[in-house]
Amino acid sequence: MRMGGDLPKQFIPLHGKPVLMHTIEVFYKWDSSACLVLVIPEEHESYWKMLCKELNFTVPHRVVYGGETRFHSVRNGLREVKGDGLVAVHDGVRPFVSPEVISSCFTAAEAFGAVIPVIPMIESVREIIGEESRPFDRNRLCIVQTPQVFRAGILHKAYEQPYDERFTDDASLVEASGHAIRLVDGNRENIKITTPMDLQYAKAELLSEK
Repeated sequence: MRMGGDLPKQFIPLHGKPVLMHTIEVFYKWDSSACLVLVIPEEHESYWKMLCKELNFTVPHRVVYGGETRFHSVRNGLREVKGDGLVAVHDGVRPFVSPEVISSCFTAAEAFGAVIPVIPMIESVREIIGEESRPFDRNRLCIVQTPQVFRAGILHKAYEQPYDERFTDDASLVEASGHAIRLVDGNRENIKITTPMDLQYAKAELLSEK
């Protein structure tokens, strides 16, 4: 069951402020000199500005309007990136990525150009074939997280490709442009908050950090 209601999940309150603010703060605390670009739908900008004012949220960031799909939204944000440094693309509803994972992604991207954090699959899995299924070796699978970090030139080149619904994340797009992806260890707490159960976990996680 996904989150219900009219309030977008990135704006859902979590211990006094929206999930999105928690996420931005993680990156700001990791490196206060980083250029933070927030991509949101144009119709949400006034609401976001109101939240920032009411909650005295002063972390420096730029706001860019999103697009029809994730592909178009990231492409819009990427237009704000100049030069050939490193670019991280992160889900706004993943507020529990660890500083260690962010650092390892950036360090590896400096060396290899394209990096994503992953965690091992711990559940048993089965492959569905028509109306039947069979066991599948879970050691051949992993769960992909964000931030996905790339040299800016590699990501710019990848986004020159036309949109294709097969591009489910930036790594798949970069891979389709001909660049290999390097994997680094993620952190299991780095969940994507999309269901009411995820939100309950997030509240408990914040309590445990105090």
